[in-house]
This record gives sequence, structure tokens and C-alpha cells, in this order.
Amino acid sequence: MVSLETLNEKARALQELAVRQGLTAAAAESCTGGLIGAVITSVPGSSNWYVGGVISYSNDVKVNVLGVAQSILDESGAVSAPCAASMAQGVRRLTGSDIAVSVTGIAGPDGGNAEKPVGTVWFGLQPAVGDPITLCRHFQGDRTSVRLQTVEFAFQLLRRALLGQELNGE
Repeated sequence: MVSLETLNEKARALQELAVRQGLTAAAAESCTGGLIGAVITSVPGSSNWYVGGVISYSNDVKVNVLGVAQSILDESGAVSAPCAASMAQGVRRLTGSDIAVSVTGIAGPDGGNAEKPVGTVWFGLQPAVGDPITLCRHFQGDRTSVRLQTVEFAFQLLRRALLGQELNGE
């Protein structure tokens, strides 16, 4: 299981990389409820690169704050590639960050179905240049485990974006 200690170490490494690259980041979080921001800001000096985030747990916040189109929620649902992409674009626009990551998923123990089982998480990444990239992951474990794994994968995406590595949606 991913631990908070491991995530804190990864947040420190992200900070060193972001400061070295001179880039800033933001996060739009649904299923993690602010955990990405909490882990990042547990590292002293995080304000040098992490500009902030939005906890968009409800669809109303996704629409009214992040600017996710209601049609995306109606047609694809909140746990979808279009929603994750729009969330990342919205938080980048709101904060003025160079890059942005978003997460929207089903942490459990309820809420899943055959099409989108518990542990399904869509990630959005809005790089400094270009269109947003979306990826889906299916994590195993209880609610806490799914949330921690989600933060870990979001950090992997941020790291790759900070390094300018090619990311392909899946």
C-alpha cells in the first residue's frame, strides 16, 4: 500500500524539479478531496511552485467553478475522460499555473457499477503547451488505498509533465 510518507518524499522530489524547471502547477480534485494539495503543501516551500487547487467533489462545483460543461456530465458522467480534461483546463485557467492535473473517480466503497467499478479514476493533465491528456486507471483496495494510489499516479503525471516527457492518453 502507498503510504503518506512515500507520497511526502515524492512531493519533495516534485518540488525540487518544479523549482529547477521554473514551472508552477495546480490541481482539480474530486475523489481525493484535497489530498493532492494537502500532501504537496506539507512540504515547506511548496508555495514556490504549487499555486493552489479546487476540490470539486460535487458536479455543481465542476460546472460553476471549473467550467465543466453540463453536457459533458450529462453525456459522459463525472468519472470520464471529457470531465477530467475539462477539470484540468479549468483549474489551470483559474490559477494561471503552467501545468495542471485533475482527478475524478470512484474511491468506494459504494458508487461503482459494471461499467465504472469502484477504483476507477480518470486523470487529466493540462501541459504547458498543447491539449489536455487523459488517462484511466483502475485501482484495488479500500477507499483510503484508492485515494493514496490516485495521488501517487497524479504525482507521476506531474513529474513527467515537469520533465517535458511525452504523455499519451489511453
